[in-house]
Amino acid sequence: MTAWARAATPKDWFPRRGEVCLVDLDKERPALIFSSDALNKFSQDVCVIPISKVEHKRFSLRPKLNRGEAGPDYDSWVKCDQPTTVEKKCVAYPPLGSLLTARLDEIDSKVKVALGLK
Repeated sequence: MTAWARAATPKDWFPRRGEVCLVDLDKERPALIFSSDALNKFSQDVCVIPISKVEHKRFSLRPKLNRGEAGPDYDSWVKCDQPTTVEKKCVAYPPLGSLLTARLDEIDSKVKVALGLK
């Protein structure tokens, strides 16, 4: 298991769309911040998509993140079929990394398919 460094959360910090942060879900795990910055700044909650070390080869709604991409130092998969909402206090500072726009667009598309919006 990777040990990530923590820092005191700055007073004006909020999770931003596209960042990967440690989040307290079923256990502490990396998750992609998915909700918009406008919501993230003022809301008590943020929408996140969990990231897993477990690959599902026959499941196309979980795009692979290569080792080091957006933070984790291992290959991982974004669980686009499991978007959820958590309180901002469950999101650890600092972010592990962030996704490039093209990768975020790919994940947007897969979440829409998973939710029947496309």
